[in-house]
Amino acid sequence: MAEQINYTDDNIITLEGVEHIRMRPGMYIGRLGNGNNQGDGIYVLLKEVVDNSIDEFAMGFGKQVQIQIENGEVSVRDFGRGIPLDSVVKAVSILNTGGKFDDKAFKKSVGLNGVGTKAVNALSERFYVCSYRDGECSWASFERGALTGSGKDSTKEKNGTLVRFYPDTMMFGDFHYNMDYVETMVKNYSYLKRGLTLVLNGTPYKSENGLLDLVNENLSEEPLYPPIHLEGDDIEIVLSHGNAYGENIASFVNGQNTRDGGTHLAAYREAIAKTLKDFFKKNYEPADCRQGIVGAISIQIQEPNFEGQTKTKLGSNYMWEKQTRDEKGALKTDIGPTIRSFVNDFVSKNLDNYLRIHKEIVPVIEDKIKASQQEREEISGIQKKTRERNKRSNIYNKKLRDCLYHFNDKVTEKTQEDIERSSIFITEGDSASGTITKARNANYQAVFSLRGKPINSYKESRKKVAENEELNLLINALGVEDDLDDLRYNNIIVATDADDDGMHIRMLVLTFIMKYYPDLIRRGHVHILQTPLFRVKNKKENRYCYNQEEKEKAIRDLKTGVEITRFKGLGEISPHEFTDFIGDNMRLDPVSLAEEESIHDIMDFYMGDNTSDRQRFIRANLRSEQELEDIDIYPSATYNKGPR
Repeated sequence: MAEQINYTDDNIITLEGVEHIRMRPGMYIGRLGNGNNQGDGIYVLLKEVVDNSIDEFAMGFGKQVQIQIENGEVSVRDFGRGIPLDSVVKAVSILNTGGKFDDKAFKKSVGLNGVGTKAVNALSERFYVCSYRDGECSWASFERGALTGSGKDSTKEKNGTLVRFYPDTMMFGDFHYNMDYVETMVKNYSYLKRGLTLVLNGTPYKSENGLLDLVNENLSEEPLYPPIHLEGDDIEIVLSHGNAYGENIASFVNGQNTRDGGTHLAAYREAIAKTLKDFFKKNYEPADCRQGIVGAISIQIQEPNFEGQTKTKLGSNYMWEKQTRDEKGALKTDIGPTIRSFVNDFVSKNLDNYLRIHKEIVPVIEDKIKASQQEREEISGIQKKTRERNKRSNIYNKKLRDCLYHFNDKVTEKTQEDIERSSIFITEGDSASGTITKARNANYQAVFSLRGKPINSYKESRKKVAENEELNLLINALGVEDDLDDLRYNNIIVATDADDDGMHIRMLVLTFIMKYYPDLIRRGHVHILQTPLFRVKNKKENRYCYNQEEKEKAIRDLKTGVEITRFKGLGEISPHEFTDFIGDNMRLDPVSLAEEESIHDIMDFYMGDNTSDRQRFIRANLRSEQELEDIDIYPSATYNKGPR
């Protein structure tokens, strides 16, 4: 019989001010994290503050934003209008308070919900704000959202706002700012706001040509023709084609980098294919029209609706939407054009005109489309035969242990949380696969078992890769044969042993993804699973350690009677133990590509011919088996960044 629990008035709790943010941070910043991932909350905190300064510039106030990050503390100073002096405290501490509810003061702003700066305040150990206005300043200081002091003074400072904060280690742990991520964020702001100078730790960033600068500066391969740059009211686009696989299109709304896309990016992709098909008067497949495309789109809309507080995906369907009252006082809703029709109309008209004027690039584009079509049809036939052969031999079911719930075809409604935590582990060997399969949460974690080492996709022909059984089955399991939007799992996790063979398998899998499905990496879906290298225990306690430093600390803490186990393979760890390592506290290293990095150069360095440069790199970064007993192995730079 279930325990009887009284439900009384005492169970009704009201959370005042920023208490709710501290209790439910995920509702406001998406995730916590320590800074290893570009989606971690500390970057959202930074962005929320900078967004306010960007909005001031967009309204015509202030031409410079100064950003300083030192020892984890962030300082942002703009030269806009400054927060009204009597509203400084409530503007940063009372939810649903702000000037952006009044569209006369802010138009086409990123943040409209009166939440951003309050979340920064609530999730910071210390937070300071000072507004400068016409010779006066109003300041306030906080600790974890609680006001510790405030006041007003005279000042000689120029108008604007200063915000200084230090993220709360109770929330973010031993965090750090990855300055590569921050620099990319700052550069994107400069591309989207021509005339604005952003100064990051003393280095200024300013763009004269908007999105054209973004695409040109981030091209990793020579494009087939000079990028096309088109601008109109509330829209700016750039596009070209290259010889790489996949699509590399950056997207923005009101200056916000929507790295997860949304309605505007879907409309842009559709518009490119439709316009090219209409121009050539041929029924080309959309995927062939977009294969190898590089570009960007930025739109400005009134009161955007983003999916989640982190604003990485646009959910709006209309360019603007307003409620007004008719002559009788009845409430009515006026809406502007759909984003789809707005983007389609702009692209079809302006891209068509551009191609008619710049006739020299027309055959280049059509040759690219035809080449993509020919390869797709040839490879598709090979893959189909391979899949049919695998179905007949029932190999597929032996290799994929799918989720019981998450991607059951009968389940049509999935929450955002379900989608975000859905994962597939790519591992090798019966032992490791068996361990993860027994330890996983079968509701949303799948396991794909490789048999031995996949072929080297960099060295082999596309036809040879298409004929490969292992890689065919992997792509079928991921669901991306036809379109990356059909991806069945949000997290693709490569889980291999911490030895030479495991490292080699890891690199072969990443090479395949990087060459043929690079957008899976660009969109942040691909990760490396960290697993403990050591177990340190005494009679009372077990400690699992992921590196040498953790091991040494465990030895000091446990003191006497310590026994140390070195794990060399995933199969050595029991399923009971392994559950902790792939649960809520799972450690993942994101696999990332800096925009300016050449995929071809990275693959050539790691997977091409054995050169003296690579030999020197391996000697500097990899350890012998004896050293692995005592030294942390495979720093993230060896597979995250390329040959630096």
